[in-house]
Amino acid sequence: MADEAIRTATAEDWPRIWPIFSAVVASGESYAYPEDLTAERAAELWLERPPGRTVVLEEDGRVLGTAKMGPNRPGRGDHVGTASFMVDPDARGRQVGRRLGEHVVDWHRRQGYRGIQFNAVVETNTAAVRLWQSLGFEVVGTVPGAYRSAGSGYVGLHVMYLPLV
Repeated sequence: MADEAIRTATAEDWPRIWPIFSAVVASGESYAYPEDLTAERAAELWLERPPGRTVVLEEDGRVLGTAKMGPNRPGRGDHVGTASFMVDPDARGRQVGRRLGEHVVDWHRRQGYRGIQFNAVVETNTAAVRLWQSLGFEVVGTVPGAYRSAGSGYVGLHVMYLPLV
């Protein structure tokens, strides 16, 4: 059996997260980050500071995926959380996203959030949409043509929500 852990990411993990981040962004199918981000700027965007958290899913010393989580909005919106996920393209189909998703939902519950809102799930990213729905998220709205997919052109962005209370 593989030695696996989901743990808080540190700055020392960034060199192992960066190849995943850059590959996912370069695919042009799930994130609207600029493709010309430097590794340093990407780390600033991905590595959350408290009250947020960034984690890695590591198996036998290899980072297979990462997630960041925390409040969706500051101030009067900080009772609803949000999260983002990236899985190493070579680790797809190994339930990495599901394990990270379950961890993120549990973390938000333990932190006392009232719900989790995903602001921008690309509608053509059907594997992600199915995964989030299987964890109880619902599509509460879709912004038509809000994402410029590398393969499909202008497609919608789903807003998805999971109540925790």
